[in-house]
Amino acid sequence: MNLFEDLFSNPAITKALPEAIGETLLMVGISGVFTVLIGLPLGIFLYTSAPGGLRPLPVTNRIVSDIVVNITRSIPFAILMISLIPLARIITGTSIGALAATVSLTIGTVPFFARLVETALRDISSGKIDAALVMGSTRMQIVRKVLVPEALPGLVAALTTTMVTLVGYSAMAGLTGGGGLGQLAYNYGYQRFNTTVMIVTIVLIVILVQAIQWIGDAVARRVDHRTAATAGSKKSRRHEPATVVGV
Repeated sequence: MNLFEDLFSNPAITKALPEAIGETLLMVGISGVFTVLIGLPLGIFLYTSAPGGLRPLPVTNRIVSDIVVNITRSIPFAILMISLIPLARIITGTSIGALAATVSLTIGTVPFFARLVETALRDISSGKIDAALVMGSTRMQIVRKVLVPEALPGLVAALTTTMVTLVGYSAMAGLTGGGGLGQLAYNYGYQRFNTTVMIVTIVLIVILVQAIQWIGDAVARRVDHRTAATAGSKKSRRHEPATVVGV
């Protein structure tokens, strides 16, 4: 009973919690959009410019892969977030708040998502690409009509993993003034030893992650033509009339 009374009487929950939820959704949403807009083309470039790709560019690929992607991924997000505060101030006009945190969140997750995109594209059978080349398709047509559609289930799974990662990063961004559930848990839960606030924020983050994962898995199954073809084949076999062999 005391727990429920604390939930409805604690100002950190009744007043600060709704705002923190909105800030977390804002950070994850904006960062997710820009991560896709930047990371998807970057991942496609990493795949197509690799040796043996559609347009091999070994030197450029090595520079982008080793310097831009690998080095950025090697920096711990907490350090990257702090080092990008001046850039966030230039872009957003402020160094604190959810909007400023989206700068470091985007830069931190773009290389991660690009690698996942590259991995998803590598799973495509080379025979389909060769068939498109034989038919006279251009490189752009192959990317739009072969690579992306065939890798769509993997790309959806990559986006789901990235969005889950963004939720964790957004909580970490709250420790440096980024707002959201992370800042709420730190300011009211940790510093003021308020166990109720900590429990509520943890539960909400878990629910958010589970919701993203459930939606991502459902969409991945929906766009997977292999699963649909298998299900259709099984359904047709179930409806086939039995053949009686006379002796």
